[in-house]
Amino acid sequence: MSKLRTGAIVPVKTFSKAKTRLNLSYEKTEDLCKMMLDEVLQTISQSSVIEKIAVVSKDESALKIGKKFNIVEIYDENEDGVNSAVSIADKYFLDKGFDATIVFPQDLPLMQTEDIQTLYDFHMSNRCVLVVPSRKFDGTNALFRTPVNVMETHYDEDSYKIHLTIANNKSSKAALVLIRRIMLDVDEPSDLQIILKHSNPSISKTLENLLT
Repeated sequence: MSKLRTGAIVPVKTFSKAKTRLNLSYEKTEDLCKMMLDEVLQTISQSSVIEKIAVVSKDESALKIGKKFNIVEIYDENEDGVNSAVSIADKYFLDKGFDATIVFPQDLPLMQTEDIQTLYDFHMSNRCVLVVPSRKFDGTNALFRTPVNVMETHYDEDSYKIHLTIANNKSSKAALVLIRRIMLDVDEPSDLQIILKHSNPSISKTLENLLT
């Protein structure tokens, strides 16, 4: 099977509106979001699987971080949610002739390039959907789709189940893929403790400063 031209989509909610369940101050929330986005984009940019990264956001700080990684900046003026942001990026990658995309959230600071390769290697055909769920199995932490327009996204409660069901209904091959570091996202204080336990020294230092 020939290599697919694959783009990465990273929707980024305005930092001031993100991660409210962490109960951190505005300043600490923004610092945490910046750190996680930087880590995620650095990992994706080093992956041999990904040809181009599109960051969809209204937050100028997020787009500024993306400039370091030669991203495609897509300004999401209306910020109508993840599904809307992904659909905007889908159009870009379709217009550019890409074969596949992977949607990543901004809060996967432990993800490594080999995890992206593992996910890509699971694809079974040129009509395929792969879903990596969250650690709590209540969301989608990575979504691989080929072709790009094989299905719209449905990020919501239990989105990984919805994505798998719709993919099967679209006559595409679909699979649930468990990749530990991609499954570790940050939504609640307990998540921060898990990330702290397993992260590298640079991330650990940042998190320790945020939590003190």
